[in-house]
Amino acid sequence: MAGVLKKTTRLTGLAVAQHPQMDLSTVYKRILRVLEKFPKDSTYRVETEKVVKDRLKIVRENNDVQTIENKIACGQVEELLLQAKSEMRLAEKMLEWKPWEKLMQEAPPNQWTWPPHK
Repeated sequence: MAGVLKKTTRLTGLAVAQHPQMDLSTVYKRILRVLEKFPKDSTYRVETEKVVKDRLKIVRENNDVQTIENKIACGQVEELLLQAKSEMRLAEKMLEWKPWEKLMQEAPPNQWTWPPHK
């Protein structure tokens, strides 16, 4: 990208990213490094890796920000960057919480049914 093409995101409080491709690549790579610490069969790891690797591939293969936005189709690059940073924080928390481990005690009956029983 030759430089920042837009002057505003038109979203209150969200400034234009100066280096969107580099920033997105950095965050996506960091997410993947955190996910490597999860068990290989962890559903969160498997599904999140799939999404992050697809997005990272799009970012690497395209020099045009508009093309990246169109192919990922989840907002402007600035929004994608916010989403990636949120996912990174969640991945770090999930690593701390270890949801793949067994429960300390048996789950209450009907915990996962909807609507809740009276």
